This record gives sequence, structure tokens and C-alpha cells, in this order.
Amino acid sequence: MSNLVNVPKNGGLANTNSNTNFHNWSNWLDDIFNRDLPSVFTSNFNTGITLPKVNIKETADAFIVEMAVPGLKKSDFHVDLDNQMLSISTEAKEENEQNGENYTRREFGYSSFKRTFTLPESVNDENINASYKDGILNILLPKKEEAKKKPVRTINIS
Repeated sequence: MSNLVNVPKNGGLANTNSNTNFHNWSNWLDDIFNRDLPSVFTSNFNTGITLPKVNIKETADAFIVEMAVPGLKKSDFHVDLDNQMLSISTEAKEENEQNGENYTRREFGYSSFKRTFTLPESVNDENINASYKDGILNILLPKKEEAKKKPVRTINIS
């Protein structure tokens, strides 16, 4: 009986000693962790914010960042600029407590996210502005004058 391993041409490993009747530890552990767990273990306990989706558009005059973050207030956001690095973040904490005759029920939650973007040199960082309406955070990143796309012009040939 040989303990050699064949190396196929595609670079994968294949064990030449395969005994289909014998479960090794690896297969046993795979079986345990690949089983369907009861829903109490797989449910999403963190019902807070996931990483929000972002659209980035470029126009002739600016870049526009649109971030979908419904359910928040304008005051929940922190938008910072540090050496051409734009950071958008938020934190939300929630605590609820109910007292009954024979019980006290407390629930709490915490959610946060932070997205960062490296701005191109062409952005005029002095005139960046942001607004939040209907669950969409809009950030206008105007371009420097020299970076704005100039209209096409015809050059006469002499």
C-alpha cells in the first residue's frame, strides 16, 4: 500500500489511497458544519445597517456620489475629507425596555458602517457639499476648472 499522492497536470491534489467505506476526520467535520442548522443559529441577530449601496456618476462638471441609506436622519451621518480621502460613516444605537408585572424585557441594537473613497486630483475639495433626502445621501464633488471637460471645437486647417 502506497502513501504517494498523484499531482495531476491541472495542479490539484488527488489521494491515490481512496477508501470510500472509511470516513476520515476531514469528511466528518465537513458533514457536521455543512448540515442545516436550526434557524435560531442562522437567523440574523444584527438587524441593523448593512454596507449601503453606492452609485458614482461623472458629469462634465462634477462627480456625484449617491448612497442609499433609508431610515436615518441627516444628523446621523459623518462625512469627512482627509487628504483626498472621503469618509462616510454612521452609528445607530437603540435601546428598548418594557416592564411588566412579572418581567422586564430589554432589547438593544447597534449598527454602523463606514465607506471611504479616494478622490481624484481633479476634485475641487473646497466646494464639496452633501444633502440627504428620501433615504438617499447625495455628495457633489465639483471638478476643478482645469479638469472640466471642454466642449468640442472645430479647428480650421490653413
